[in-house]
Amino acid sequence: MSYFDSASAAPLHPVARQALLASLDEGWADPARLHREGRRARLLLDAAREAAADAVGCRPDELVFTPSGTHAVRLGVSGALAGRRRVGRHVVVSAVEHSCVLHAADPARTGGETTEVAVDRTGRVTPAAFAEALRADTALACLQSANHEVGTEQPVAETAAACRAAGVPLLVDAAQSLGWGPVGGEWSLLAASAHKWGGPAGVGLLVVRKGVRFAPGGPADERESGRSPGFENIPAIVAAAASLRAVRAEAADEAVRLRALVDRIRARVPGLVPDAEVVGDPVRRLPQLVTFSCLHVDGEALLHELDRAGFSVSSGSSCTSGTLTPSHVLRAMGVLSEGNVRVSLPPGTPAGEVERFLEVLPGVVAAVRERLGAAPSAPSTPTGPASLLVDALGKRCPIPVIELAKVIGDVPVGGTVTVLSDDAAARLDIPAWCEMRDQEYLGEETRERGSAYTVRRAV
Repeated sequence: MSYFDSASAAPLHPVARQALLASLDEGWADPARLHREGRRARLLLDAAREAAADAVGCRPDELVFTPSGTHAVRLGVSGALAGRRRVGRHVVVSAVEHSCVLHAADPARTGGETTEVAVDRTGRVTPAAFAEALRADTALACLQSANHEVGTEQPVAETAAACRAAGVPLLVDAAQSLGWGPVGGEWSLLAASAHKWGGPAGVGLLVVRKGVRFAPGGPADERESGRSPGFENIPAIVAAAASLRAVRAEAADEAVRLRALVDRIRARVPGLVPDAEVVGDPVRRLPQLVTFSCLHVDGEALLHELDRAGFSVSSGSSCTSGTLTPSHVLRAMGVLSEGNVRVSLPPGTPAGEVERFLEVLPGVVAAVRERLGAAPSAPSTPTGPASLLVDALGKRCPIPVIELAKVIGDVPVGGTVTVLSDDAAARLDIPAWCEMRDQEYLGEETRERGSAYTVRRAV
């Protein structure tokens, strides 16, 4: 079995396992106590904090450990907003932030207002657009260092400079990138999660730079500078810090090797799989992650078939989630969401496993398409009227697009096909299909039930 989902959770690093086992015997006592066992636990905690701070590039007294990366994000957002409540409650975020950031900045939670900065088709914001969104009442800005779904790296240093010029602190979600290197720029707050770099689950970290106004909103507690209440899980913290140091020592060489493997996937998938779109920035990206989408494929079925073939991957397709809503990241980028596959290679992935994945993928996609009744291509000779109506109400991704593809060739060039659909993914996938097939998308009309999407045949 090949595990290709390290962006969700990386396998436990051997150093993390060793440190965890060793510290179980030494780090069980209360580090706030003055007895021998307490002092020993405190030494372990302080050493872990220094190691983590060195990896981040901050002072040890600026870093606190939290129960998770999500917890760190929520503490960072709420603490920064509370510390700057006299300024206002306005928050600026990118449209592709992790859901935990978007939830933490939700106006229903903050009592303020949130502005989402749009991204280009690769998933990147521009510092100018971010700066334009800042206002006099902006209390906080949030920008990820690299995207968790498509791997695109964000211009953190330039955006941090724009925020600093406006007097607005910038919180960076560094969960995906911290294992590969420190985050540059004059950011104000940073959050990360140990299980993303091969540490144990249940450990996050939050950095608040000196001089940043910050008011913890949780229960009063003297632990972790009063910012993250509760008894510290010292064995897990020690393992997290040790594994971060270990992966950093290997990062330079491993990044080169994994980038070459990902480049192989990016280059070969479009040729191996008809109507496949590789998304995300091809150059300014994480070294181990690649995402692609396949037309006329059910995402859940595709993931199940790849799992049966021995490959554990992830997806942003709406048909792999209980909400039936396409990934907000893919939606913000304006790219195809159906048949979406995210491959994120853990350190040490053999080149042969990537080759085997590329050998298996075309057959798996073809089999899923065949089961769904997807035609390999649309007919080129019109056999019907100048306009057609396709009723896909009650049918889920990717059926509305499959039905569209089946009939587009039945209208003459200049003719139209209108698709009725109540599937949320259609709003994203039909325009994306048009772009991939060089057809003209005319727009959406809201109906009493669902929406009507009209496409003009251009070729």
